[in-house]
Amino acid sequence: MVHGEDRPGIVAAVSGLLSNHGANIVSLDQYSTDHSGGRFFQRTEFHLKGFAAQREQLEQELEETLRPLGMSWRLTEAQQLKRVAVFASKMDHCLLDLLWRERRGELGMTTTMVVSNHPDLAEEVRSFGVPFFHVPVTKENKPEAERKQVELVRDNVDVVVLARYMQILTGDFLDNVGVPVINIHHSFLPAFMGANPYLKAKERGVKLIGATAHYVTEDLDEGPIIEQDVERVSHADTVTDLVRKGADVERRVLARAVGWHCEDRVFRDGNSTVVFD
Repeated sequence: MVHGEDRPGIVAAVSGLLSNHGANIVSLDQYSTDHSGGRFFQRTEFHLKGFAAQREQLEQELEETLRPLGMSWRLTEAQQLKRVAVFASKMDHCLLDLLWRERRGELGMTTTMVVSNHPDLAEEVRSFGVPFFHVPVTKENKPEAERKQVELVRDNVDVVVLARYMQILTGDFLDNVGVPVINIHHSFLPAFMGANPYLKAKERGVKLIGATAHYVTEDLDEGPIIEQDVERVSHADTVTDLVRKGADVERRVLARAVGWHCEDRVFRDGNSTVVFD
């Protein structure tokens, strides 16, 4: 993954270096925010026999080649699964969907733990062979609870996923956790915030429902968006129908966002993203 201020020669520099090492480029995606002077993003996937033995030399040459061009870069091994901690509360649809997709090999991740502020989902999670940690969170103990959560995940995971975790994470948690945090929520915000959004949506006669997956920042539900999707509904749908259809779209959107992140397909660009899907 390469990104920085756009200029001529970046693609040629990366391709030439890989060719010199005998690498076969499998895919190459690139994007610039402007034809001249924009921000440049490139994701190159390649196969290199004996990669482990050549990695150190390859990284040194990437640094020597790309730093003079003003580029930041990152080299990852596709076979190395991302370690994920999933935070959940009582709703199980997003959590169990991620665990099921992981077990089927659909996601490039390994769930190292599930952390919940309620004990309700413990048995279902453990049936997947995943450790479950119950960390109660109240208004009075929130700082202490977040410290315990940070102790559990810090240096043990590569990303935290909020699978309908019904707590607001503080700035202290985000500063100390040390990894990206991905959240999922319905796409009624800000129209139908708070409790019973699907009831409010039914009362307003909405015709589309959806979901948004994004990186978490201190600005509530305003972090860089990774993926969104919608589904058409009608006046004939009950609130129960809306909740069911909403859960379906939430599952799909979160799975795609987590999968793309784990495959290093997402670049953060300020409060936006570039996603090579």
